[in-house]
Order: sequence, then C-alpha cells, then structure tokens
Amino acid sequence: MTKLGLYLQSKSVNKSEIARKTGLSKARISQLCLNNSTRLEAEELYLILLAIDVKPGEQFEELFKEVQLNK
Repeated sequence: MTKLGLYLQSKSVNKSEIARKTGLSKARISQLCLNNSTRLEAEELYLILLAIDVKPGEQFEELFKEVQLNK
C-alpha cells in the first residue's frame, strides 16, 4: 500500500466518494493507493485532499516528510 493509501485508510475515507468528488476514476484512486510504482501527480493529490476536506499544505508535509534535497 502507498503512503496515500495508508493515509486515506487512517482517515476511513470512502474511495468511491473521492472519485465522485474529484472526477478521478475509481481505478485511478485504487492504483494511487495500492501501487508504489504509480506516480501521483500534484493536481491529483490536491483534488483528493480537497475532497476529504483537508488543507493540502499540511498534508504535503505529512505525506512527503522523508523527501529532502540533495546536499
């Protein structure tokens, strides 16, 4: 399961509802939640966070906390 999938699971989010609100297909939502090799686009993440009524800026830090610049 992906970080996004784990996050949505922890929030007990209905993926069908997210698909309806965002316009993303249920298959795409499932792919983003289950397949670690799937690339999550920023616009998709933004739409998903809006659909679950979460401030996107705060969740970017949570979902990508281990991403750092090269030194």
